[in-house]
Amino acid sequence: MTDRRPLSVDLVLAPVDASDESTDAVAYAAAIASKYDATVHVVHVLGEEVVREIEEGVVDDAQVAADGEAIMEAAERIAAEHEVPLSTSVAYGFSTKMKLRHPGSVVLDTAEELDADFLVVPREPVSGDPGEVLAKAAEYVLLYASQPVLSV
Repeated sequence: MTDRRPLSVDLVLAPVDASDESTDAVAYAAAIASKYDATVHVVHVLGEEVVREIEEGVVDDAQVAADGEAIMEAAERIAAEHEVPLSTSVAYGFSTKMKLRHPGSVVLDTAEELDADFLVVPREPVSGDPGEVLAKAAEYVLLYASQPVLSV
């Protein structure tokens, strides 16, 4: 009997922000990648407040860098635990110049650009915390993604 899978997965995309749910999403993405001998790509989606500060030139570079590093270190640790390759990127989750740029569209655009085969998105309660950028993105991604999506 052969090990036949109905789905071919080479790249699992996990968008993240500063939430605990994002860490869970990376863990699920790594577990899926491990089953399919795939790579995990983690995209850190920057929130509206940070993007505005960057565009206005008033951002606290050290704080943004520290937050991003903590997020990526957690992703690296999880990927290593599952023994899967990891790639990372950072994307603006909002734009003051483009109305249609929001976290959900950023996730789908990243998936298309990377030719991702599977998406794992954190489903977060809307708490108002500026670090929780993806709170409303999961539903959008579930509705419009052309890839299979796991919402955690």
